[in-house]
Amino acid sequence: MRTKKFTAAALLAAAALTLTACGSGGTDNAPATVVSEEPGADRAATVLDKPFEKPDLVLTDTTGKEYDLRAETAGKPTLIYFGYTNCPDVCPLTMNNIAVAKKQLPQAEQDALRIVFVTTDPERDTADALGKWLKGIDPQAVGLTGDFATIQAGARTLGITIEPPHEEKGKTVSTHGTQVIAFNPKTDGGYVLYGEDATVDDYTADLPALVKGEKP
Repeated sequence: MRTKKFTAAALLAAAALTLTACGSGGTDNAPATVVSEEPGADRAATVLDKPFEKPDLVLTDTTGKEYDLRAETAGKPTLIYFGYTNCPDVCPLTMNNIAVAKKQLPQAEQDALRIVFVTTDPERDTADALGKWLKGIDPQAVGLTGDFATIQAGARTLGITIEPPHEEKGKTVSTHGTQVIAFNPKTDGGYVLYGEDATVDDYTADLPALVKGEKP
């Protein structure tokens, strides 16, 4: 269990600097200035002293219907991750880690938990493509697609940077922040952040607390 506590300002800076071009091998993990951190902290979870506000995003889910993120996840423990289905490494690993950990929860808590995957490559990640990809990982996960500018702006409110998909070595890649943000069911604030190094064991240890709105 590895927990850190940062001020929101430090997290915004750190999140903006953590980008991965999935499949390209390009990762920038340059550290930002840490304003406050608990001594000896060595956990994957970063607990924010000032939670993020949930993005005001209205996108399209895997059934082709409009999905209002705030309305649909209000009062529900929620994990949000921005990525894309053609990513060969970080995105599927992150989603699978969460899915495996989720299965360790009692069924009622599994049903209450909202896992939301927002594509960073909406041109290729149609509602149908997202649905097929998520079905093999977690059929309960919510997949969202829509206008790239809208998605990019929503991610930015969480300190997550997304760049337009581009060609690299003959392949289309999406460079994006790899943070997972956990939202408190009691306040709907994004109060815990995970980086791409978070493991199945980390999520398994923390999810029981997160579904109750407690600090991991």
